Amino acid sequence: MPNGGGRLEQFLQADIDYVIRVDELLWGGVLLAITLVIHGVGMSHMVRTSAGLMVWAKTRRAHFRTSGVFVLTILAIVALHLLEVVVWAMFFVWKDAQPNASSAFYNALVNYTTLAAGYLPIRWRLLEGMLGMAGVLCFAFSTSALVALAQQFIYTPFADKDFRG
Repeated sequence: MPNGGGRLEQFLQADIDYVIRVDELLWGGVLLAITLVIHGVGMSHMVRTSAGLMVWAKTRRAHFRTSGVFVLTILAIVALHLLEVVVWAMFFVWKDAQPNASSAFYNALVNYTTLAAGYLPIRWRLLEGMLGMAGVLCFAFSTSALVALAQQFIYTPFADKDFRG
């Protein structure tokens, strides 16, 4: 059939044969839940610690100290994201979805950041999308915490000033 009739010809046989499995969905849900719990607990501790450090820095009246708190918080958030990537990478190694820990970490990282490299075997390819969802949700959570901290950081020098005229 000309142009429209051979639609299946444009797909690889592996794509045509792929069937989403229940265990793939369940493992993806478990990994997503673990990621979100790690992020929620980690961010809760980070926000409280950063707020306390910001109060401490304000009492010292040093702008570089509040900048330091902001930078340390960002570094801690990055470390938290990397920990979450390690969880997924460990799963990929455990299930033989990657040949070694290094490639598992790389694959998990590029999918967590939604670059979607597509290096998982077809048996686990649904997890690439679920890993991307975990990354988007965790980045959104981190962004909201950083915005709140940035507002506090920006308004710190003006907190004791009266600008009403």
